[in-house]
Amino acid sequence: MKVSILMPVYNEFPTLLRVLRRVRQAPLPAGCEREIIVVDDGSTDGTADLLAAIAASGQARVLRAEQRGGKGAALRAGLALASGEVIVIQDGDLEYDPRDYRALLAPILEENAEAVYGSRFLRQTRPRGMRWRNLLANRLLTAAANLLFQAGLTDEATAYKAFRASSLRNLDLQCVRFEFCPEVTAKLRRRGIAIREVPIRYRGRGVAAGKKIRARDGAEALWTLLRWRWQRLPAGAATSAAAPRIGLAGFRPLS
Repeated sequence: MKVSILMPVYNEFPTLLRVLRRVRQAPLPAGCEREIIVVDDGSTDGTADLLAAIAASGQARVLRAEQRGGKGAALRAGLALASGEVIVIQDGDLEYDPRDYRALLAPILEENAEAVYGSRFLRQTRPRGMRWRNLLANRLLTAAANLLFQAGLTDEATAYKAFRASSLRNLDLQCVRFEFCPEVTAKLRRRGIAIREVPIRYRGRGVAAGKKIRARDGAEALWTLLRWRWQRLPAGAATSAAAPRIGLAGFRPLS
C-alpha cells in the first residue's frame, strides 16, 4: 500500500530539511511505500530555493504557489496530486514526530478505519510547549465538535491526521486556511464516518519560532464547525475533471 505524506509549508527554512529527513527515515508498517509531496504556499524566506534542490534530487514531489493561499489550499493541491491509497498530513515544523506514523496508520491498515487523528491529550493533560490560550482554544473546538457531531474526540485541532484517500476526496473540501481541520471533522461525521484517535508525541513552538496560527484562526475554525453542521453536503466525490477547481489551480510542480 502506498502512503502519500502531504506536507504544506510556508516560510519553514530553519526546520524543513530536518523535518524532511525525519519523514524519509520514519518507519512505516510492513508492506507500505511512501510518497512525499511538499507544497510550498508562496514562501519568501528561502524555503522555495531549498525545495527546488529537494525536487531536483528526487527526495520529494514539490508543488509551488507563487502567491500565498493558505494551509487548506496547499493541502487540496497536494491531495489532487497524491497517488497513495492512504493520506497522512505532516506539518513542516518540528512539533510532531514522524515516528508516530505507525501508530497513525495501524487502525487504517489493521481495522479498516477511514480516519485517524493523532491526539496530544491521550497521554497528558497539557502537551509540552502548548500555551494556555492555545490549550483553551483546543478545548473549545473539541467540545464543539463533540457536541455538534458526536465526534468523541479529545483533540479535534491536531495537525496529525491520516485518511483513506478515497474517503478524504469524497468530502469535496473547500478550505483555504487553517479551517481544514474543522471542515474535515464536520464532513466525516456528517457522512457517518467514525474518527479513531491514537496517542502521539508533541513539542509545541511559539510565534517567535515560526508558529503561524492566530486567534482569528480559532474563531474561523469554530464558525466552520457551525457552518458545516447544517449546510448541505455535496452528493459524492469530486471527479478528476474537477481537480483544477478543488486543488491544483495556482500551483505548479517543481518535480
